[in-house]
Amino acid sequence: MWRWAKSLVRKSPARIAAVAEPSLRTLDTQYRFHRCASRPSLSIWRRKKELGKEGLIVAKELKRLRFDPVRFDRYMRSSVSRLLRSDLVSVLAEFQRQDQVFLSMKLYDVVRKEIWYRPDMYFYRDMLMMLARNKKVDETKRVWEDLKREEVLFDQHTFGDLVRAFLDGGLPSVAIDIYDEMRQSPDPPLSLPYRVILKGLLPYPELREKVKDDFSELFPGMIVYDPPEDLFEDEDGRTGSEDD
Repeated sequence: MWRWAKSLVRKSPARIAAVAEPSLRTLDTQYRFHRCASRPSLSIWRRKKELGKEGLIVAKELKRLRFDPVRFDRYMRSSVSRLLRSDLVSVLAEFQRQDQVFLSMKLYDVVRKEIWYRPDMYFYRDMLMMLARNKKVDETKRVWEDLKREEVLFDQHTFGDLVRAFLDGGLPSVAIDIYDEMRQSPDPPLSLPYRVILKGLLPYPELREKVKDDFSELFPGMIVYDPPEDLFEDEDGRTGSEDD
C-alpha cells in the first residue's frame, strides 16, 4: 500500500502538468476565437439590404396611399409599425434609392422611435445624401439637428462626401455649413476629403479659395491643382453658342 501511494505521488505531477499545459495550437485557436467574438458587429446600415416580400408589399402600399393622409396614417400605425427591423431598414433604403423624400422622412421618424434604434453615422449619412440629391434644405436642417442632439460624429471621409454631395446638388450654403462642422470635428484632418471638396468647389471660386487656404494651413507642402482661369469661360461660351 505504501509503495503504491509513493508511486502515485511520484507520477501525479507529470500527469497534471501534461493535462494543464495546452498546446500552442490550442492557445492560438482560443485567441482567434476570443478576438473574433469581441470584434464589433457590422452596422445594420452598412449591411446588404434586400427587400423581402413583406417589405415590398408595405413599400407599394405606402406609395399608393401617400396622397391620402387619413388612410396613409392609418396604414403607418397598423402595418409599418409591425415590420421586422430588417424589413423596415430595407424599405427605408429603397425609398432613399428612389429619392422618395416624403416617404423616407416618414420612415426616418419611425426608425428613430424603435426600441432597437441606436444613433448611427451611416443612418444619418444615407439620409443626408438623399436630401442633397433632391435639394431639400429644410429637411436637411431637421436631420442635422437630430444628429447633433444625439451626438453623432462623422469621420473625415464622410464629411467630405457630404460636402461634395451638397455642392453637386447646387446647395453651396448648406455645403459650407457642413464644412464648418468638419473643421470643428475632433477627428484628425485628412487631405483626401479636402481634395474631394476642392474639386466640387470649382464652380464656386470664392468659396474654393477659403477651403484652399485651410488646406494649405493644414497640409503645408501639398499642392492643390488649379484649373486654367478660362476653363469655365470656354464652357459658358460653348453653351451660349449651342443655344444660339
